[in-house]
Amino acid sequence: MRITFAPWGETLAELADAGRRAEEAGAEVIWLQELHRSASISAAAVIQATSTAQVGTAIQLAFTRSPMVTALEAMDLDELADGRFVLGLGTGVQRLNEDWHNARWGKPVGHMREVVRNVRHFTANATSGAEMALEGEYEPMRIRGYERPYPVRRTEIPVYLAAMGPAMTRLAGRIGDGWISHELCSPTYLAERTLPEIQAGVDAVEGRQRSDIELVVSACCSVDSDLKAAVDRVRPHVGFYASVRTYADFFEFHGLAEDQQRVIDAFRAGTGADYLGDEVSTAMVDAITLNGDRDRVMEQLSAYEGLADAVKLSAPTHGLTPAEIRQGQDEVIGLIQTITGGRK
Repeated sequence: MRITFAPWGETLAELADAGRRAEEAGAEVIWLQELHRSASISAAAVIQATSTAQVGTAIQLAFTRSPMVTALEAMDLDELADGRFVLGLGTGVQRLNEDWHNARWGKPVGHMREVVRNVRHFTANATSGAEMALEGEYEPMRIRGYERPYPVRRTEIPVYLAAMGPAMTRLAGRIGDGWISHELCSPTYLAERTLPEIQAGVDAVEGRQRSDIELVVSACCSVDSDLKAAVDRVRPHVGFYASVRTYADFFEFHGLAEDQQRVIDAFRAGTGADYLGDEVSTAMVDAITLNGDRDRVMEQLSAYEGLADAVKLSAPTHGLTPAEIRQGQDEVIGLIQTITGGRK
């Protein structure tokens, strides 16, 4: 199982340096998210600070750019990375797309299918000068008179899809080079809820095999020799997700519906989403995160063996000061060094 990492940085320079240190520690992929920063700009910064690890977006929003711009950014990043780039796409939630980005939502599975098709088609044909004409409900493409006048590093850039719901997960199984989980993805949830949907998607395509798609599990990781300190540090992070009713299925699956409701009630009463840690039970923390000293975390991590192909580790951020996040991130990078023995 590959060990990968999602860095944090208060500045782009710190973000890039965290990616560099994780590469040195043995992380095989460095993933960049899109919320407080642009995923593509963050990826560019990390690419220039690293030399061997793949660099990917996890995730870049799929509907807030045109597929052509997404493809152009992917080609530029892949050139900058000398073929190390991975394009990870996700939908985000409807309100974020429509209210924050003024982007069309529609039926997200169909919309995502068209985005991926167009990105791949454009990347494969950008230097040919050929007309690109694709029909679609959301992303029709009609490009004439375009020819990229310089070489493309790769005409096929891996596209990974982030998915939690069953329909989008099946789509990842059908068309993705990889699948990236939400942080709400325990080993039992992965085995019982997610993998059957991945396999259904794989089986829908003649000749496709499960090995054709890399499964990347996202895991928030709080490492501390003091178990209570490790758990308490990550409670606000868990509370942030528990405050969202959209994730009720996950908490119900683990028998934590009442625990989640306490968090939701506190959020509705006015507690900020980053500061709900006092309402989070230890059972919720254990369902969502890896926590404790290095031996305990590695034992928890081993539960994903045989289920996932890679794990994306990250430090908790919600409800913490920059100094606390930095300390937690240093511990995770140290854990990666312990697991891998450092860059080979």
